[in-house]
Amino acid sequence: MARILVMIPSGEVYDHDNVRWYRYKDVQNHINHYHNIGDAFVFDSSLKLLNFDKLGVLPIANPNLDDIDRLNEEYDYVFLRGSNYVHKDMRWSQTIEVLKRLKIPVIAYGIGAQAPVKGKIELSEETKTVLRMMADSTTSIGVRGTYSAQVLWDIGIRNVRIIGCPTAFRRNNPNLSIQLPSLDKVRYAGITMRREVSPAYAQDIKRYLTFHRDLVKSLAQRFDVVLMAQGEVEEKKIVFGTQEQKEEAFAALRANKWVSDWYMDETMEQLHRERLFYSDVVSDYEDLVQQKDLVLGYRLHGNLMALSNGTPSIYFTYDSRTTEFAETFQIPSFDVFSGKDFVLEDYWDQSLFDKFNRAYHHTYREMRQFLVENGADTKMVDVMEKVQEPVQKVA
Repeated sequence: MARILVMIPSGEVYDHDNVRWYRYKDVQNHINHYHNIGDAFVFDSSLKLLNFDKLGVLPIANPNLDDIDRLNEEYDYVFLRGSNYVHKDMRWSQTIEVLKRLKIPVIAYGIGAQAPVKGKIELSEETKTVLRMMADSTTSIGVRGTYSAQVLWDIGIRNVRIIGCPTAFRRNNPNLSIQLPSLDKVRYAGITMRREVSPAYAQDIKRYLTFHRDLVKSLAQRFDVVLMAQGEVEEKKIVFGTQEQKEEAFAALRANKWVSDWYMDETMEQLHRERLFYSDVVSDYEDLVQQKDLVLGYRLHGNLMALSNGTPSIYFTYDSRTTEFAETFQIPSFDVFSGKDFVLEDYWDQSLFDKFNRAYHHTYREMRQFLVENGADTKMVDVMEKVQEPVQKVA
């Protein structure tokens, strides 16, 4: 059983390998703070694939460098929680100084690059140095897809393995297979919502928001829907706030010209009042998707949580991250900026999900191999190991 550190955790750990947001019961303490609970999905899922008996945090903000020598003795390796770290605005605090002192491996556990709408990705020398130091400390560095692999290759990092994301494998089921029911039997649907978006990555905000709005309204007419938020302040206030905070949230949304013009009409406001879901506990999302016949929408990890639990999901891609995930796992996806109409029947096709089933099995093997070759004690099953036939005794 390993002793492991995590770099950049997202939430507090309870019951060994479960994650929830810090001080999650004290909602008012952070109701005005945005945090993406999807990051906690990844942290929680990472822990569920590892055997360990001790877990600590590697500090990179204001660390006591003298403590690093002690951590070298007390822990076996560090993993960097998978996220979108490879972009021009990433700031690493004192990570370089920490890594220079650290002697144990630093495993990059499914990290990704974010492409801008225009031009080539630009990385700071700080980011390049951090990535190279991590790659030098391990057999391989794990990335979510081919775009991220190419970005690392372009800065001279060759020991790259494409492993997707731990959230896909959180149930640790190497034989996961999505089998579609008849569409006329689908009644309960989850819609993963992402109202906030950056024009640096989404090429047309009007199209993004109007399509989002119309998708939600059309699905709500067809199915019993739940709108699944992941941490925006106004949505948190609508779910957890006092009555005054709820009305403040709607007032703030109406005051946002993009939202008022392209997203929050009367029907959407009613749906947000009656059907919105948010939680600071990862397991609550897992419980929710297990009750759905279909989950689809804009949220990368919300959709992946559904797929990992055997619930069909369709991605709506709008930037390099969502496109890369859909490509890695061959998830049926619709390009929001294609200019086409979305027709659910076109995607309710078992042959499309069979491509996901195949890609999932391949990437499961890659994830396990990545952990094994980097010395992590993993719970993942060796699907390549042949079962030994019992020896027949000769009479």
